[in-house]
Parts: sequence; structure tokens; C-alpha cells
Amino acid sequence: MADPVTPTNARRWLESVDVPVFAVPAGRDAWLRQRAAIRSTLGQLLGAFPPRPAVPAVTLVSRTEYDGYTLEKFSFDDGLGMTVPGYLFLPQHAAGKLPAILYCHWHAGQWDVGKEEMLGHNATPVAPGPTLARLGYVVLGIDACGFGERNGQGPGGPGDRDGLGELTASKFSLWAGRTLWGTMVRDDLMALDFLCSRPEVDAARIGVTGISMGSTRSWWIMALDDRPRTAVCVGCMTRYQNLIDEEKMGAHGIYYFVPGMLRHFDTEAVIACAAPRPMLFMTGDRDIGSPVSGIRAIEAKVSPVYSLFGTEKDFNCIVYPDTAHVYLPAEWDRMVAWMNGHIKKDVAP
Repeated sequence: MADPVTPTNARRWLESVDVPVFAVPAGRDAWLRQRAAIRSTLGQLLGAFPPRPAVPAVTLVSRTEYDGYTLEKFSFDDGLGMTVPGYLFLPQHAAGKLPAILYCHWHAGQWDVGKEEMLGHNATPVAPGPTLARLGYVVLGIDACGFGERNGQGPGGPGDRDGLGELTASKFSLWAGRTLWGTMVRDDLMALDFLCSRPEVDAARIGVTGISMGSTRSWWIMALDDRPRTAVCVGCMTRYQNLIDEEKMGAHGIYYFVPGMLRHFDTEAVIACAAPRPMLFMTGDRDIGSPVSGIRAIEAKVSPVYSLFGTEKDFNCIVYPDTAHVYLPAEWDRMVAWMNGHIKKDVAP
């Protein structure tokens, strides 16, 4: 008789939480009611925030012409004591309302980078902002809380930078009855409000994308807001129970954790809220922050939600073999092709 397997600490801790099973209802109307309840719960878990204005009051900092695009630097007050800087890339010589992409930068411990990721190659095979603008997209991205120009701008003052600043912002958020993740996503939604208001933008043809933290920001935005028509998420398709079970919680920073979430559901419920809008996930099988077992569990739960709408083909999940937490050139090409197919052409809502 085989010896019993001794459970790991992770398994013991996980078994102390009774995580409800995410069940997909039989009909579309029942799902829409369930989705509304999930969104309401997410709002409560993210914390208490003041209402967003319909459109943030934006200050234009600079406007510079480059080969093939115009770059505007802007900022807005998020109503939480912070100024949010951002970049807007506008295609040159384009006529009519244009498709747009909300670009979400990653983490990777690169607190000084933030929105500058759109101009560089630190996370992506090409510079996302100029490349996508030259392809005909309006592109907008902001510094997430604690990143770029916001590094050292938290409640701890200029001495609290990088990881210390992230911890300080997380601590303050908990005292204020909200979460750092809620702050980040709310800022992204304010950026989306601004993007939709731009006269150059067709608000019915907006996509959202990013890698790593940017990927997670993307699928949370899709879960909470119906305006983005599609998303492409590279890395970080993470199911929390599998992350715990495989003892990989250290792969994600404190900013990412929402208190009480597993008392209600795991991330398949969040991702499912995007249905029936097209979503593409691309993850490496050696991405330690995204166990493949969790990816497959999410896929098994979310695909039936898309089936309720007859849009199974619009939920596409690709696992790249022998690939870590990186953005491959092939993934970039697939992202562009996905956006071209779903928002660059005229698509009926």
C-alpha cells in the first residue's frame, strides 16, 4: 500500500478557504445576471473610491511631431491625491475616426519605466507606441501608480521609491478602505474615459493590451467595462488557487492582491465577464507566474460562457512551449493581426 502523500503548506492553507465553484448557467440571460453580480462584488472588493468624472480634466503638457505620428504628453488628476501622466500617439495624415489601443505597461520591478515602455524595447520586441501609431492606431498609455513619473509620489514621500513605495501605497490603500490594485485599474478606466472622448477616436473600436502586469490590467478592464471591444493579454493568465498550490505566489507583487477575493470566486469569473467580446491570451509554459494547470482550468470555465453567445472562436488561449515570461516577436505579430481583425476594420457592435 502506497504511503499517503503529505500535503504541502500551500495545500493546507488553501484547504482552509472554501472557494465557491464557478458555475456557468444554462442560459444567456441568467449569465448576464450573474455577470452583474460578479461586477458588483469586484467593485466592493477593490474598495471605496470616489466616483469618476465622465471625462477627466486633462492638461496637455507637450505636443511633438515625429516621423509618422504625433506624440502628446498629458496629465490628469485622479481625485485620489495623484497626478497621472500619460502619452497619446496619433497617426499622421489619417482621416476620419480611428481605431485605438489602450496600452498597459508591465511591472518587472522597472518602477522608473512605466509609460516609457511604449517608446522602448524593455518589454516588447518593438516600441509599441510609434509602431502601432504608424499602423493607423491611436495609442494611449499612462504611468500606473508608483511607476515612471509617479515613482516616489506616494504617501511616503520622495524617499519611498520602487518596492518600498509600492508597499507604502498598498498600506495606505488598506487604511483608506481600498486596494492598490483598485487604484491602478481605476486610473486605467479614467484613461479609457479620456481615450473615448478624443475626437480622433472611434469609441466603438478600442482594444486593450499589455504583457505581465499590463496583461492583468487588460483583462480586469475588460471585466469591468464594456467599452473595449477586444483585448490581447500576454502572460499572467493566472488562476489564484493554482498559483497557491504550485507555491508561486512570490512571482507577483503586493499590488496585485485583492483581499477577500477567494471567498467569492477565482479569476475565471473575472475573465468570463468579458464575454462575448474577443479575447486572445498568449502565455509561455515556463511562465512561473501563470501555471499551465491554472490556464487550462480558466479555459475550461470561460469557454462555456462564450458558448452561450455562440462565440467560442472569440476566446483564444495559446500556450507557447519552452517559453518563459517574455514577449516573443511571433506573439507581437499575432497581437497586431488580432487587433487588425477585430478593431481596425469596421466591425458591427
